Amino acid sequence: MNEPVRLQKYLSQCGIASRRKAEELIRLGRVKVDGLVVTEMGRKIVPGENVVLCDGRAIASQTRMLYILLNKPKGYVTTLDDPQGRPIVTSLIREIHERIFPVGRLDLDTEGALILTNDGEFAQSIQHPSREITKTYEALVAGHPHQTKLDQLAKGIMLEEKLTAPAKLAVLKKSRHATLVEIIIHEGRKRQVRKMFEAIGHPVLRLTRTAYGKLRLHKLPTGKYRILNNEDLEKIFL
Repeated sequence: MNEPVRLQKYLSQCGIASRRKAEELIRLGRVKVDGLVVTEMGRKIVPGENVVLCDGRAIASQTRMLYILLNKPKGYVTTLDDPQGRPIVTSLIREIHERIFPVGRLDLDTEGALILTNDGEFAQSIQHPSREITKTYEALVAGHPHQTKLDQLAKGIMLEEKLTAPAKLAVLKKSRHATLVEIIIHEGRKRQVRKMFEAIGHPVLRLTRTAYGKLRLHKLPTGKYRILNNEDLEKIFL
């Protein structure tokens, strides 16, 4: 007989969303157990005995856990649906029938590495602040920021009344009117990299995430994806 499990954990294990997002679905009344809406977090269910619906769709445990690295193009939103009708990243994942979701977000106008999965526990581990998973970006910024300004970003600056964590920066290339800078951070504030460069007077012209930890895009074409293996997953946490 299956052991009872908390409803939000069950939804996460079934690949519906991360644990935090699953809790939000429950609070919004989008989840039913045996025909009744459940909104409390403490509710437990027995997999295989209780009937669980999310947005009217029956939820069942999945046996295959999927981990996908996508090179996200600009113009795609990292949500599972969009009221404005903009294209969503999961539309790029073809020949995959399991329901997957993005781990974290990339802005509409940001491109690059994005992990998608149906493993809620894995998604939560990547996003938990205590893990301090690094994300590497290449930012094409206007002008030529002086090294003293880059040093300020490296040490941390005040953004919205909160100091940013230390970052690593390196100038990769300079052109007549712009500079390509690599920046490595482990925080995940909304539009953080863009706000950091705006704060020193060099707005971002183009932003690409190139790596999670040591897992890099390498030559993965824009709009394409590949399924990650165990060795790939280990690189994320290095």
